[in-house]
Amino acid sequence: MTADLAPLLVLGCWTALVAVGVCAGRAGWELTGAGLGTVWRRLGPWRAGDGDGRLAPPGDGEPAHLAYYWRQMWVDAATAAARGPRTVWRDLADRWLRRTARHLFTGRRPDGRRVDIPVNRFLLAVFVAPGTAAGAALGAVLACAALTAVLTVFALLLGLVWLGWAAAVPALRALERGRRLLRGVRVKCPHPGCYRPVPLALHHCPNCRAEHRALRPGRYGALWHVCGCGHRLPATRLAGGGALTAHCPYCERWLPAAAGTTRVVHAPLIGGTSSGKTMLMTAMTEGLQAWARQGGLSVEYASDDDRRAAGDLAQEVRRTGWAHATTGGQPRALMLLVRRGRRRRLLYLYDPMGESVSEAERVRGEGYLAHADGVVLVADVLAAPEVRRRLSPEDARRVTDARPAAQGPWETYQRLTGELAALTGRRARLPVAAVVTKRDVVERLGSLPVPGARIDDWLTEIGLGALVRALGHDFRSARYWTVSAHAATCAGPLESEQLRAAEPVLWLLAASGLRTGAAVRRTGPKA
Repeated sequence: MTADLAPLLVLGCWTALVAVGVCAGRAGWELTGAGLGTVWRRLGPWRAGDGDGRLAPPGDGEPAHLAYYWRQMWVDAATAAARGPRTVWRDLADRWLRRTARHLFTGRRPDGRRVDIPVNRFLLAVFVAPGTAAGAALGAVLACAALTAVLTVFALLLGLVWLGWAAAVPALRALERGRRLLRGVRVKCPHPGCYRPVPLALHHCPNCRAEHRALRPGRYGALWHVCGCGHRLPATRLAGGGALTAHCPYCERWLPAAAGTTRVVHAPLIGGTSSGKTMLMTAMTEGLQAWARQGGLSVEYASDDDRRAAGDLAQEVRRTGWAHATTGGQPRALMLLVRRGRRRRLLYLYDPMGESVSEAERVRGEGYLAHADGVVLVADVLAAPEVRRRLSPEDARRVTDARPAAQGPWETYQRLTGELAALTGRRARLPVAAVVTKRDVVERLGSLPVPGARIDDWLTEIGLGALVRALGHDFRSARYWTVSAHAATCAGPLESEQLRAAEPVLWLLAASGLRTGAAVRRTGPKA
């Protein structure tokens, strides 16, 4: 009997071994594929900006989705890595043990069909079924090992990707900051009541108008941020960030498009009430356009609001012959973009009320002075007591008709100088352009000498030597001009006077590194 069963036992053992090998290979292959398929499917979402309930919001109020590589990549990877082995053991239990092996133990085929030959049923139940179960279990172990190896390599690749992304963020920030430092770009708000530095501008989403206050390379994205509405916003200049309208994060008013890419030159016009500041600023803008017509310079307004404001003021001056006194509190800068070759500057011209320099305390409240890159001192010598004492009765009447300033240039400077040093901390490094206004009236006064080439000597001669000495001592450099803003702006303006009116501004621009050629050489000598 034993001899009769020996061939059957040998056959059964071989059958069991074959079943173990076949099932181990097939189960290992299928279970590995199932595990990797689960890992692949669980790595979503694939589109940047898709929400994920597994991640808590950052809590800083920024209406943008966190970048996928910031945290969600690791959450997805951990979820996928946990689901892969679970899929392997679930498929082992459900498919191979509960169905295939169970059918074999009952003498059926793997698909559940009945086997008619008793010997075959015996072989399936006694030898094939245990071999299949053992092979499937061995295949699951091999699948888990293969899956572990793949996930280890995948984790290393994810680490490299994350390191590359994490390195790109500071690199892009450094690139943006370095570009600004090299160009000397320091954004300042030009609007009255604010004037604050803007390290990072506020941007509105073009689609939903949500306020983005951290639109730069960071945890919300390296090149782009995705708004909560799904709209993609460029976070760097490389990605086209200059196309978005920037706003001041403090007062939320708009900033000129060139403010983030162009060095700003702040040039306040300082003078007493009725000293001719507004007329002079109009003459300066007309003069810059005149220099642009002669070639070498390109001048344009920074915004439609600036163009409209300058146009309205020029029309008023041509119609009435005068500009109304500046009112309304602190001034908004008139902004012009001046180019020469590849270099350009964004010029901020401030025309404050004359009353703003009537008292030291009021000067202290003029926040824009803290950003001054140079000062245009508007000197109405007709208001100086030293000059008024020299006038004949006829000249005194002419001066009265010319509407002299409420205070002389020396009094204006005395109220300005101490507070300017306190506000800027660098008065001694600033240039000052001293502009004597109302030259058309001054030249008709027989009681005074006619201004010559050396305006500083002429000022000393008429009794304002203290002002000349103070300017030369307190500032890095001082230049002097005489300008007839009336001749440069009224009906039938003289282009030569327009060119002269723009020279002080061009000199200040040259001091910032924007060389303007012949415009600088025509200015007066250094004090």
